[in-house]
Amino acid sequence: MKIKEDINKYIFRGYDIRGVVDRDIDINTAYTIGIGFGSKLYDLGKNTCVVGHDNRLSSPDLHQALIQGLIETGVNVVDIGLTTTPMYYFACLYFKIESGIMITASHNPKDENGFKFAFSNYENAKGKEIEEFYEYIVNRKFHYGEGTITKKTVKKDYFKALTDNLSFGKRKVKVILDPGNGTTSILLDDIFKRIDVDYSIINGTSDGSFPNHHPDPSIESNLEELKQTVIEKNADIGLAFDGDGDRVGIISNLGHFIPIDYYMIIIIRNIINKVDNKTFLYDVKCSKSLEDEIIKLGGTPYCYRTGNSYTKSKVKELNLAFGGEFSGHVYFRDKFLGFDSGIYAGLRLLEILSNTTKTLEELLIGINRYYSTPETKYKSNDETKFKIIKKIEDYCKDKNYTYNTIDGVRVTFDDGWTCVRASNTGPNLTARFEATTEKRLKEIQEEFESLIIKYNK
Repeated sequence: MKIKEDINKYIFRGYDIRGVVDRDIDINTAYTIGIGFGSKLYDLGKNTCVVGHDNRLSSPDLHQALIQGLIETGVNVVDIGLTTTPMYYFACLYFKIESGIMITASHNPKDENGFKFAFSNYENAKGKEIEEFYEYIVNRKFHYGEGTITKKTVKKDYFKALTDNLSFGKRKVKVILDPGNGTTSILLDDIFKRIDVDYSIINGTSDGSFPNHHPDPSIESNLEELKQTVIEKNADIGLAFDGDGDRVGIISNLGHFIPIDYYMIIIIRNIINKVDNKTFLYDVKCSKSLEDEIIKLGGTPYCYRTGNSYTKSKVKELNLAFGGEFSGHVYFRDKFLGFDSGIYAGLRLLEILSNTTKTLEELLIGINRYYSTPETKYKSNDETKFKIIKKIEDYCKDKNYTYNTIDGVRVTFDDGWTCVRASNTGPNLTARFEATTEKRLKEIQEEFESLIIKYNK
């Protein structure tokens, strides 16, 4: 292995490092990142970090190369091996090691991979920190030494952290679990044996080629098999998880896809009278239904930018009991540790169902309903996507629209809204549209999609 001198700048994204394997990321990239990260830790006066990897086919080789780079800087590595991202977060907290790297591309396609990393304070690097890390690697002022590797596991303690704070009721909930052959498949059976539910698993063999469907539970089309299985088996709920296990997707007893902003309404209704801080955070892509419900319940809505590195950090900073974002990342701090775990998010919903006779659909009665689209991706490229957002902002300014730039451009009308933003995980623009009528939804969508097409040429 050798230091990669022409490392691709564009894999250093807003929340992590991420790119296509072999084209953007190979073992030399991983080795170089290891040397860079270890050297940066040395500069910060630290000498130990946690390392884990997901079940993508490319992850074991990248894992080995990364660790080799780390120990050559004198950093000591606590290697937890194949793991979900939430279990990696837990390991950092459990071992009281606030620095680490998780090898994963989360929900991205199978031919991609990447690195989530924390220099200090258990918080994933983001934004400017990642830009500066790229410059640090390019400057190559590295340190060298002889580090050690210690292999450890936290499975049993992690399972306790997930389940021991829950209080299940008399109702035995029937749930279908779909890990999509992702990394949660190595944990589900052991975790769900610990609680009193009737569960079955589909696509439960760990396979980083994801042979049955893409493991992104925020996209409804990925959950068609789960829908069918829930209906066929007359289950109360279906739960799906993404490739590295930090996000959840939900199917109702009727086989309907439940967006995460609706899931958040159920959770907030359940906990608002049990917590002191009644402010709840959500990202710019969430429905106005969520904002309406928080206000209706006597809480305070807090709209923030997208990106789990940002939303998780802000929930912690504001000392909130709960927050989340439309993609499926949610953070519980009322009786959990505050990091995003798709399995724990699902367990909290099962806990609620076990203590009521209501169906999941019935738990959503009474919320304000709007006409909306799912989040839509538009292919772009990393060189121009932010310039396109600036042009859309200029358009809104000329139109004298009400908008904010918390993340991209979120435009608010009296009868609807849209948010158009540059993705921080890939070469895409994303948008979501919502309105009080179908006619108005179509108008807003057509107006802003025409801008995306025009500026994206």
